[in-house]
Amino acid sequence: MSDITVNEAGVEHARGLIEAGRVVRDRDDWRAVNPDAATADAFIERHGYAAYGRWHLGIDPGADPETKAAYSFPYGDFEDVHTSGLLAAQERAAQWDHDGIASVARELLALADSD
Repeated sequence: MSDITVNEAGVEHARGLIEAGRVVRDRDDWRAVNPDAATADAFIERHGYAAYGRWHLGIDPGADPETKAAYSFPYGDFEDVHTSGLLAAQERAAQWDHDGIASVARELLALADSD
């Protein structure tokens, strides 16, 4: 199994959304707003896996990019960045020793909070 690395496309997408003001400042339970499987499937059907991947901070370079399994550490609801998603990504990445992803999530959270 390949190591999960920082998904630069996801980071740039998140940064662009934050700079455009597309941020929901919620520090509540990410599970309450994290898109479910049916919502993700509908998004993929409309926009494809590349667009789906841009909503994640992690990527497994050894996985097929045309599968959900290639992407991890989601941060938004396919419309806006959620600070609860960035917090969850930061915490989970730190727990699983994905230091680069934890660092990027922390930086994006600081950017989102600076507006």
